[in-house]
Amino acid sequence: MLGKIVSTTLIGALMATAAFAESPTKVKDVDVSIDLTAITNPKAAAYWTTVSDDLEGAIVARVTDQIADDGVNISVDISELALSNSFQSAFDIEQSSLVGDVKITSETNNTKFEAFELSVSFDQASQFLPEGYDLAQVTSDSKEYYTAMIGAFADAVVKHLE
Repeated sequence: MLGKIVSTTLIGALMATAAFAESPTKVKDVDVSIDLTAITNPKAAAYWTTVSDDLEGAIVARVTDQIADDGVNISVDISELALSNSFQSAFDIEQSSLVGDVKITSETNNTKFEAFELSVSFDQASQFLPEGYDLAQVTSDSKEYYTAMIGAFADAVVKHLE
């Protein structure tokens, strides 16, 4: 009899653990920042002017079904130097990257805390180009390049929630 009770309790605990492990991390807030005045390349600064709003929107779009008042806070600080360097490397687009410091924290119970530098290369972002897009036509100042880099970075941030 005791064995059945222990077995039933153990099975219930395992099922609860499995259900908890499968539920996605809830998100309370997303904040992306960049100091555009720190970008020394004027063309890059002009090109990346909306990166914080665009990246924030891309992350939120990927977690809309996970938004909750008791969720984690996601903050991203984009590296100004990386943006300048990526823009300058127009002839070597494969070497370009979008880099930022990411923090995922929980205010309520500190059950989740991550801080890491995230770097997304154009090679990783190329999967976000429109289907059939000619890679030879991509330049660091094209809309397709920009959208692909934002998409790849947002996806990488969201994968850290899993």
